[in-house]
Amino acid sequence: MTKPSFQLFLKGMAMGAADVVPGVSGGTIAFITGIYKKLIDSISELKPSLLLVLKNEGFASFWKKSNATFLINLFAGVFVSIFSLMKVANYLLDTYPILVWSFFFGLVLASVIYLLKQVEKWNIAMIILLTLSCVLAVFVSFVNPSSGSDSYLYLFISGAIASCAMILPGLSGAFILVLLGSYKNVTDAVSNFDLVKILMVALGAVVGLLSFARLLKFLFEKYNNLMMVILTGFVAGSITKIWPWKITTKTETINNKEIILDQDWVSPFNFPMENYFWESLLTFGLGLLVVFGLEALAKKKNR
Repeated sequence: MTKPSFQLFLKGMAMGAADVVPGVSGGTIAFITGIYKKLIDSISELKPSLLLVLKNEGFASFWKKSNATFLINLFAGVFVSIFSLMKVANYLLDTYPILVWSFFFGLVLASVIYLLKQVEKWNIAMIILLTLSCVLAVFVSFVNPSSGSDSYLYLFISGAIASCAMILPGLSGAFILVLLGSYKNVTDAVSNFDLVKILMVALGAVVGLLSFARLLKFLFEKYNNLMMVILTGFVAGSITKIWPWKITTKTETINNKEIILDQDWVSPFNFPMENYFWESLLTFGLGLLVVFGLEALAKKKNR
C-alpha cells in the first residue's frame, strides 16, 4: 500500500471510529481531514452508466472514472474500524463514558471552529440560517428513541437513513440508528457476525449513500457557501448530544433492551458521581489537538 493510500485508509478508520459512537459524525471527520467534497463527488459518480464505460472503454477507464482507488481505500478503513472498534467503543462508553464524551466534545467543538473558517461570506441571512440549522440539530438530539424492529425491511430502511446522516457533518449515523431503535440490533449483528442482518443494513446504506450523495453534490455546486453554513449549524447543534456529564432520568426496557428516553445535562461540579474532571480536560484537549493538528497538516501540505 502506497503512502497516500495508507493515509486515506487511516482517514477511513477515523470516520468509522466516529460513526460507531452515537452523537459523533463520520462526515465531520471527512470534512476536517479534507476529503469531504471528494467523497461526495466520488459516490455521486457511481451510477449505471459506468457499466457502459466498462464495456466500451475497458477496465482501466472504468476504474479511473469511478475513482475506485479512493473509495476502496477509504471504505476499507471505515469497515475495518467498525468491525474492530465496535466492541471497544461499547466497552469504553460503558466503562469511561465521561472521558470518551469529553474527547468527542473537544473534537466536535474544534470542528465547529474549523468549519466557521470555511464560510467565505457572512451576512444576516447566513447568521439566521446558521442559527436555524443549529436549532434543528438540537431538536433532533432531544427526540425520543423508537422501539425499532428486528425485521429485515426495517434494518434496510435504517441503514439507508443512517448512511445519509453518516455523510452529513454534525449528524451521527449511529445516533440516527439509536433514534430508529436499530442501534442495538446493528451492533449485535456486527459483534456476532450475523451476515444476513449486516447485509440488509449494508444494502440500505448503499442505496442511501448513492441517492443522497448526488443531492449533496448538486447543492454544493449551486450553493456552496449556503451549504457550509448549514453544515456548520448541524455540527454546532450536535454538541448538546455529547455533553459529558449527563444524568439519565428516564429509561424504558423494550425487548430486553434498555432505551434511554431522557437525560439531564449538569455541571461537572454538580455531577452526583465521580466527575473525572481533570482527566476529562486531558481528553477534551486531545480532541481539540486532533482537529487543529489535522488542519495544520493540511495547510502544510497545500503550501
